[in-house]
Amino acid sequence: MPFGPLQIDTLFLDAGGVLCHPAWMRVSLALSGHGVAVSAETLAAAEPHAKKEMDEASVIGSTTDASRGWLYFNKVLEHAGVPLSPDTDAALDDLRAYHRTENLWEHVPADVMPALDALRRLGLTLVVVSNANGRLRHLFDRLGMTSAFDVVLDSHDWGVEKPDPRLFQIALEESGATADTTAHVGDFFHIDVAGARAAGLHEGILFDVAGLYPHVDCRRVGALDELVASVHAAGR
Repeated sequence: MPFGPLQIDTLFLDAGGVLCHPAWMRVSLALSGHGVAVSAETLAAAEPHAKKEMDEASVIGSTTDASRGWLYFNKVLEHAGVPLSPDTDAALDDLRAYHRTENLWEHVPADVMPALDALRRLGLTLVVVSNANGRLRHLFDRLGMTSAFDVVLDSHDWGVEKPDPRLFQIALEESGATADTTAHVGDFFHIDVAGARAAGLHEGILFDVAGLYPHVDCRRVGALDELVASVHAAGR
């Protein structure tokens, strides 16, 4: 489905899966410590397929972000060909402990900060709207990313999470944005796109790195550079 130029003033961005990703090397090492051998590259390649399997309205509607997070890791292991076992459970327990204090989604691809700079130069207000565990700002401070955004919204701090439209309404209020000139980009159709639509945003954009959603009725991008090109084409 073709889409025209992206005519917006504000861009909401999901954190995990768009701006930052699990540190797969850390995951690989944790598994290795419990006798489970799988490379970071294999885990990273399996991850989009695991997310796609989970991205069903029935799954999203019957789980919370916290419970999905660890279902997600088991699905990644399954798609990576790693049998689930007490050893994989022990490794994930170690990773949970790290995530509670530091946030495991600590890998930022090299193209992210240049793309954010380009979006800023195009005049956009940039807002993070993320389901997270209360450590998102700590993570962004640690990674030197906080200053790239006008607002960083962690669902844990507000007691509501996507796809509930209330989190998007809070983001609009906190950023001073209006729904009809705001788009949101995230990596789950039934969380990010559905939530943006329910909140009345200009549009929800699916971040589809592996090209696994060819038939969805929304704009898809595989990299932040594609967003830059879409906004640039709007004649800003």
